[in-house]
Amino acid sequence: MKALIQRVSSAKVEVESVIIGEIDQGLLVFIGIEKYDELAEADKMIKRLLSYRIFYDDDDKMNLSVSDVKGGVLLVSQFTLVADTNSGTRPGFSTAKPPKEAEELYNYFVHQMQKAHDTVATGIFGADMQVSLTNDGPVTFLLEC
Repeated sequence: MKALIQRVSSAKVEVESVIIGEIDQGLLVFIGIEKYDELAEADKMIKRLLSYRIFYDDDDKMNLSVSDVKGGVLLVSQFTLVADTNSGTRPGFSTAKPPKEAEELYNYFVHQMQKAHDTVATGIFGADMQVSLTNDGPVTFLLEC
């Protein structure tokens, strides 16, 4: 499982010009689900996301997590994140979990995140989404479980 996280001052996702999910300060999380990912990887990634320290404390050090700052989390499924780009000029997707299984794991991920954190918004799995954000920093990390 891969999560591309961006510290944002705001972010939103739209489908057909309708805002589906939106947050103020927090994390925009693009989630890529690989074919061997299961519930254990989802649970591990959620714990890591909620405790990953990328927000500034009073001493201007990245010592605070999204939980510490009571920020929002916007979750967006993105299967292209797990593409094989090691050769050629076209990505391969054999490393991605099949869509039906990936959607089930994504839904589990969202449900568990909502149980663990107060402010959670999402996109729509498999939809053509437009994502807008103001990256704060910019600060972007790729996490893998």
